[in-house]
Amino acid sequence: MEKKTGMLQIIDNEGNYRRELEPAIPEELLLRMYRTMATVRKFEEISMGLQRQGRIGFYIGAAGQEACSVGATAVLKKEDWIFPAYREPGALLLRGETVLQLFHQLFGNSLDYNRGRQMPNHFNSRDKNVVTPSSPIATQIPHAVGMAMGAKITKKKEIALTFFGDGATSENDFHSGMNFAGVFKAPVIFFCQNNGYAISLPTSRQTASETLAQKAAAYGIPSERVDGNDILAVYTAAKKAVERARNGEGPTMIEALTYRLGPHSSSDDPTKYRENREVEEWKKRDPIRRMAGYLRKKGYLDDESDRKLMDEIDKEIRAAAKKAEAVPKPPVESIFENVYSSMTWNLKEQMEETVGRYGPGYTGR
Repeated sequence: MEKKTGMLQIIDNEGNYRRELEPAIPEELLLRMYRTMATVRKFEEISMGLQRQGRIGFYIGAAGQEACSVGATAVLKKEDWIFPAYREPGALLLRGETVLQLFHQLFGNSLDYNRGRQMPNHFNSRDKNVVTPSSPIATQIPHAVGMAMGAKITKKKEIALTFFGDGATSENDFHSGMNFAGVFKAPVIFFCQNNGYAISLPTSRQTASETLAQKAAAYGIPSERVDGNDILAVYTAAKKAVERARNGEGPTMIEALTYRLGPHSSSDDPTKYRENREVEEWKKRDPIRRMAGYLRKKGYLDDESDRKLMDEIDKEIRAAAKKAEAVPKPPVESIFENVYSSMTWNLKEQMEETVGRYGPGYTGR
């Protein structure tokens, strides 16, 4: 473990790496991690364009933070659970979710898992054990602890990984979740993506603590700070935390120092609270460029294969967006479905009245 204010780093900005710290990751997985990160970046670029054109209502980006969700998810088993915030589409994609399904969610169409009942960017999948995030900050933290405690009580080897931002560490749910997990040694990993801002509030106004990781010490939980733009550092710290949880040693907190290159959301103007030179400086630490440099030095990637990969990703995402946009919205009667296992008499009456007014299959168009 690094010093309290230290930071684990394995890959530098040029892709050079420390051999003595390099984790043993198969070439196939490394390339899949790289492809996932690049897919998240291109997906954001196209989705923000869709929002600006009025074709979707809202988008929250992850540009600059891709190594966090992808690197941490890569160490999990498929039966483990993920409790995301809203910058973790990479976790779903690495687990095998399709870009098409993410677009179904953004458009809120009839093939969306949520059937249009969630805000955009609240990606989830029951089949892949990725729980639906909610808009209020930090609410996923006690949920993750609860799931982890359930696994411990039933003697399952499943663990929970929850992602949150630096702003979440000021919320009651963070402290409640950390305290409970520390006392009962819940098999959970608290992954804080410290990107320097809680929307527009800088970390310096968020806390007087020297680090966010050290907050875990008050709850008897070990912690580690990592370079969140270094996917090998993220993977290494997450692997250690997963092994602790799996072995019954309890929770771990990881503070990943990272940066969002874009706005907080499509509704934000970051030029109001940060200078462009700060953004340009962080662009030099781009996690995708750094991993590409590492893969080149390992002999796993070259210019031609990289160009081919980026072209494939671009075509896949554009085709998926076009297909999802053509899917009809959920019909009006779906409002009354999936509320109870069996529809109650009063809901049936309301549905019949609504369908009678608008007609069966009405989608608002």
